[in-house]
Amino acid sequence: MKVYAGLDGGSTYLKAALLDEHGRVLRTGVTNTGIDNNGAAQKLLAKLMSEVGVSRVDYTMATGYSRKILEVADDDVSEITAHAYGVRVTAPRDYRPGMIVDIGGQDSKIIYLDANYSVKNFSMNDKCAAGTGKFMEVIAQILETTIDQVGPLSLESTAPCDINSTCVVFAQSEVISLIARKFDRRDILSGMHLSMAKRIIKMMKKSEKNGDVLMKGGGALNIGLRKAFEDELMRDIFVANHPQFNGAIGAALLASERG
Repeated sequence: MKVYAGLDGGSTYLKAALLDEHGRVLRTGVTNTGIDNNGAAQKLLAKLMSEVGVSRVDYTMATGYSRKILEVADDDVSEITAHAYGVRVTAPRDYRPGMIVDIGGQDSKIIYLDANYSVKNFSMNDKCAAGTGKFMEVIAQILETTIDQVGPLSLESTAPCDINSTCVVFAQSEVISLIARKFDRRDILSGMHLSMAKRIIKMMKKSEKNGDVLMKGGGALNIGLRKAFEDELMRDIFVANHPQFNGAIGAALLASERG
């Protein structure tokens, strides 16, 4: 069996995926990036290979912020290209996305695809933490809950709060003010999701808004955020399989072609 690896080196986490020659996902894994990117990548790959029961990988492709310094990889590719390739594997069956919404820990991206999954255009917010997973983590900490619970709790809201600040620092102050005024944290969380959805939707190009939408990244696991997108766009939002590993899977798929 031939095995191909994809590495997605983010600013906080390093993700990896192993695919076979038929494009099937064999294993995925994640670890903290730490200060030794190469060491973390080697350990993670060794762990996944051990779980699959193989002693070597035929080709390894890297993507993400640290792709250029991952010496264990045979080559690297931009994360936009890797994410576009990844949906060939992770998109729900019989679904062909025209727009990918990626909400990561440090940035958010919108990638527009044509009928052949080629990248037509993209928009990115990487200058501000608002609209990212980090924003959700900060608000969850203030509200004394976990990132896993912010979605389910927000669905219990009956009157979402208005959170108008587009900066994570000011939004943090706004949330503290809402707490002091005795607003229910479920309504605050629902308001946070609506604020995030509105901010990211503003990034969408008007000419591309008609495409079907696929969510991926860690934010795709948040059911409250997905509902906020559906409410604002007034359409169904689909979630990728292995949403956090789409970039690594896309890199592995490219590795299989290169290998």
